[in-house]
Parts: sequence; C-alpha cells; structure tokens
Amino acid sequence: MSAVDSARNTTAGLSGSALLTHLGVIRAQGEDAVKFLQGQLTQDVALMPAGDTRLAAFCNAKGRMQASFRVHRRTADELLLATSADILPATLKRLSMFVMRSRLKLSDATADFSLYGLLGNASVSGAASGGQTRAEGQNDAENLLLPLPAADGTPRTLCLAPAGAPAPAGPALTEADWLWAEVRSGVARITQPVVEAFVPQMLNYESVGGVNFKKGCYPGQEVVARSQFRGAIKRRAFVGQVDGAAQAGQEVFDAADPSQPVGLIAQAAAAPGGGTAVIASLKLEAAEAELRVGAAEGPRLAGLAIPYPLAEDV
Repeated sequence: MSAVDSARNTTAGLSGSALLTHLGVIRAQGEDAVKFLQGQLTQDVALMPAGDTRLAAFCNAKGRMQASFRVHRRTADELLLATSADILPATLKRLSMFVMRSRLKLSDATADFSLYGLLGNASVSGAASGGQTRAEGQNDAENLLLPLPAADGTPRTLCLAPAGAPAPAGPALTEADWLWAEVRSGVARITQPVVEAFVPQMLNYESVGGVNFKKGCYPGQEVVARSQFRGAIKRRAFVGQVDGAAQAGQEVFDAADPSQPVGLIAQAAAAPGGGTAVIASLKLEAAEAELRVGAAEGPRLAGLAIPYPLAEDV
C-alpha cells in the first residue's frame, strides 16, 4: 500500500493522552486583559464567558497571520493563550509592544503547566470528569480542559495541568500521534516556517470560528474583512497526504505547470501508514490537478478534502 493510499487510514479508534512539548502558554492578566486582546485578535474575546475556549489569530497590518491561539478565558481578568512554542517568544514580544498604558501583564506561563493532548475516549472521559471549572473562583490545582475540533470524528481536548501534576489516566500516546491527529482535524496552527504566509481565510479560519466579523478593529482587520466581503476567496486549506516527506513552508506545484506554485504546506505530520499528512493552502482551481510538493517532480499530494463545512456553504 502506498503512502497516498494510506490516507484512507484515519485517527478513528485512537485513544489516550500524549505529553506535548511543541506548545506554550501566554498569560494575559489584569483589569484590561480582555480589552487589550479584543483589540489585537480576530476573536471577540469580550463575548467569551469564563471557562470558554476559542480559536483566534494575531495578524500584522496586512492581515497576515503572525500567530494562532487557543484562547481560554480562565476568569474575568485572566486569559491563557496556547500557541506554538517556537513562535511564543517573538509573539509575546510583539504583543507586549502594544500594551502601552493598558493595565495588564503579559507573560510566558508555559512553566506553570504540563500540557497534554487527549484523544478519543480519554478526551470524552476527561471532559466528563469536570476538570475544567466554568465559573469564577476555580481551583488553580485543577486541570483546564480546552475542547478542540475532532479529527476524523475522534474527540480531541487540550489539557493544561498544573506543573508537576500526574499525567491524565489512560493509555499513553506519543506526541507524534497527537501531531498527526492535529493535521487530520484540518485546523492549521501557525509555526515559524509559515509566519505571515496566510490571511485567516486561506486556512479556513472563518469557517471554524476563528474570525468574528462583527467585532471592532484589530491589526489587519480591513484586509481580512475585504477578503471576505469584496471578492471571492481564492485559496482554501485542504487536508491531504503526501507520498513521501513534506514540511510546513514547502510550496505545492501543479505537475502540468511547474512555472509557479499553486499552494503552500501550512502544517505537516508523519502518518503512521507512511508518508506525510498535511494541511495545504491551495488555489481552488488547482485542487483537482496532479499536485507535487517542493517541485513539479516532487512527492505526490493527493486525497484532498476539507473535513468541515466552509462558512460560505453553511
């Protein structure tokens, strides 16, 4: 069976927890924390109740994504932003430039937590245990459970456990298992190779609740809104399988027209059956072409699909 054929394999049946080292946590705390993030992120954090978790992007003035987050509102004046560890220092520095006289503190809170990814039955049982308190005055010793989009129907939860706490109960999975499931979910996470490569719609963020078009201004808001309302979106994110090695930041080519790329790999993870599972942002007219990664004669990209309804189709 070729690596592309193995795209038929899914994360269905995968269950357990994996210790995650590729993520970090930024803490925003203070009476202006919500107001500050409201003016920086694509998400309407002011509408989030305590205990809620939502996807968000942090864009530059041109609407290009500098970072992506799972924003968790822990209390009225404390929010946690789970993001890629490789871009956390630069992202924290960039956000801090805009604090000015706002009454909040931004800090790297990664050391305060042990991060775990829960899949399948482990995700369901974790949520049922009530580890995440959805009210003020929650116990800091409890695990915070952040629900995530499913992968091939397999439930996923990000667990922020207090540093030094025991690992979640259940079978142990590898970080590679989690990364594969993350790609299969179809919701790309920004890492260093693709910083400022995409506007949110190129990764379908408006279709998975990562962009709120009714909220006020944030960096790049005009570009993001114009892309949505003043012209057809010409690039979309697809989940696919590469018959060989691939990595984030690699260009995708139409084998019949190697003169210029038709897309970019946003995220990649080794697939257990061989090859590489990817999220690729592609020109819509190229989705049916014979696609190759890295060069027109590179590894084949096939099995393309979008695992959730697009906002324009809902």
